[in-house]
Amino acid sequence: MTLLADPADVPEWMATLVKASAQIDASVFSRMTAPASATARAAAVLMLFGEGNDGPDVLLLRRADTLGSHPGQVAFPGGAADPTDDGPVDTALREAREETGVLPEGVRPLVVLPDLFVPVSSFLVSPVLAHWREPCPVEPVDPAETAAVARVPIAHLADPANRFLVGHPSGYVGPAFSAPGMLVWGFTAGLLNGLISLGGWERPWDGTDVRDLDLALRAT
Repeated sequence: MTLLADPADVPEWMATLVKASAQIDASVFSRMTAPASATARAAAVLMLFGEGNDGPDVLLLRRADTLGSHPGQVAFPGGAADPTDDGPVDTALREAREETGVLPEGVRPLVVLPDLFVPVSSFLVSPVLAHWREPCPVEPVDPAETAAVARVPIAHLADPANRFLVGHPSGYVGPAFSAPGMLVWGFTAGLLNGLISLGGWERPWDGTDVRDLDLALRAT
């Protein structure tokens, strides 16, 4: 974990999340036990929290169905590091701009969380928590990469009616969130699950509600 800003110098609604994020390890966000291999590729995601008409929100995107890695999945803006990037913050901001049009000058990076390994794509991901102090219009920059972009209210994600677990025949069972036109699951849902808890936004929900992943995807 790398603290980039004073936790006291953030909006009140985000202060609890920043303070808690500065003290955690990777186990809060992931149950993955597979170690990062020597061939793991460095990557970063931008967990960008702002405040809109419906209160605090987080920026999410839906990846294009034609992509070779995680097609059609809902994700935070982000991707693989380029040799010219100056660390994970630079990677996360560059990718967010390329995918959604976020202007880096309006973003205040706050914490770089512990790296998480994603075995499916062999990425070693650095999650970057940031405050969107000067929001700007966002949209898919390249439809070949990004199918949709949305600012999803935290209140919607924390609503027990929009939270459940999804299961796959492979044995995978993990958290999921229903958002307008989107099903958030997998790596991104695991991060959101931890962030909502750390931020003090969690409400009691039915952790025994396990739904078939394919059926849940078709219901969005």
